[in-house]
Amino acid sequence: MGEGQAKTTLIGVDCAVQSKNVGIAIGTFHQDVVSIEDVCVGVDDPAQYITSIVRHRSPYILAIDSPLGWPIAMGQALNVHSASESLPIEANFLFRRETDRFVKREIGKQSLDVGADRIARTAHAAIALLENIRRLTNNAVPLAWNGEELGDMTCMEVYPAATLEAIGISSRGYKGNKESHRQMRAKLLDDLSATLNLPESTATLAIANDDALDAAICCVAAADFLRGLAFEPPDVDIARKEGWIWVRRPQEQ
Repeated sequence: MGEGQAKTTLIGVDCAVQSKNVGIAIGTFHQDVVSIEDVCVGVDDPAQYITSIVRHRSPYILAIDSPLGWPIAMGQALNVHSASESLPIEANFLFRRETDRFVKREIGKQSLDVGADRIARTAHAAIALLENIRRLTNNAVPLAWNGEELGDMTCMEVYPAATLEAIGISSRGYKGNKESHRQMRAKLLDDLSATLNLPESTATLAIANDDALDAAICCVAAADFLRGLAFEPPDVDIARKEGWIWVRRPQEQ
């Protein structure tokens, strides 16, 4: 997308099981610039808050930091499994999706196993959030597959740590509440300044809270998708079933 690019609203969501830990960033992508207008953490009803934003804007992309599906192999194996019987499938194929393995191979960043880790509860909460948004907006909000063919409302799965690594920025050391973590988040924002525009008040919260920063990075990942910089799934049928993490190709910065 170039000079004639339409302005797209980006809504980055750093998902969590509890609403108090959900980070939300509201921004736009226009003429190759990502501008974050506001970030918040801990709104009482994230679906209601997001709906209040999208009612007045179109098109928009909801970029969600959470798995949106489970491994096909896990569903197939557990459907016929009985307690104590063996599972003749390697654990990495049982608990990880193709997109998780792909991102590890290409980016070197391993996402949590949605089939085994606590992230499964976050995934459940993310899907419930999506369903509430669909209900409140009376729109389907389908998954995005092509940046050139978007409807008014689409959603996508992203992984902020992988996005940082693909850009060439270390994703280590910025999570937490210590002063060292805040200093690292300030450095991250400085490193992202060529990619991400934030007003001072928004930057202050992103430095103070890693959920807020991750929500803003979700918007960067969505913009990479719109730019055509992200890896596409080798097998769309598998991706439609398991979900797909949209992350930029490292050589395109």
